[in-house]
Amino acid sequence: MYKKVLVTTDGSTLSKKAVTHAIALCATIGAELLALRVTPRYAQTYFEGSMTLSAQDVSKIEQRWTDNAQATLDAVTKQATAKGIKVKPLVVKSDIVSDAIIAAARKAKVDLIVMASHGRHGIKRLLLGSETQQVLTHSEVPVLVLR
Repeated sequence: MYKKVLVTTDGSTLSKKAVTHAIALCATIGAELLALRVTPRYAQTYFEGSMTLSAQDVSKIEQRWTDNAQATLDAVTKQATAKGIKVKPLVVKSDIVSDAIIAAARKAKVDLIVMASHGRHGIKRLLLGSETQQVLTHSEVPVLVLR
């Protein structure tokens, strides 16, 4: 049924749970795994009185974020290959996480997206939004959400 599964991770405890489930699912059904980590771009502000960083400093910060993301995906790759699963790690830069997840799923032609939900409620959910909710709403492929 599922030949290619995408799992998103941010390295948090909850997203590690999604990774573990995605790996177990892939091992059970013989599917490939695409492990995705979305990193933000450095926000540039131009408000009066704010300090701006040089392009070189911004590049260093973004590279640190990318290296951290790659380290997270290396751990996923190690865990998946130990179970005999073919895995492709992918780091994507985007300010809108949900759009990046959906675009990666579309481009890789995955059959399922596995992700965690942080379970925010009330005002926190209203103010912070929900990447998971956005993916659920706009994805063209099934989404397995873990809490």
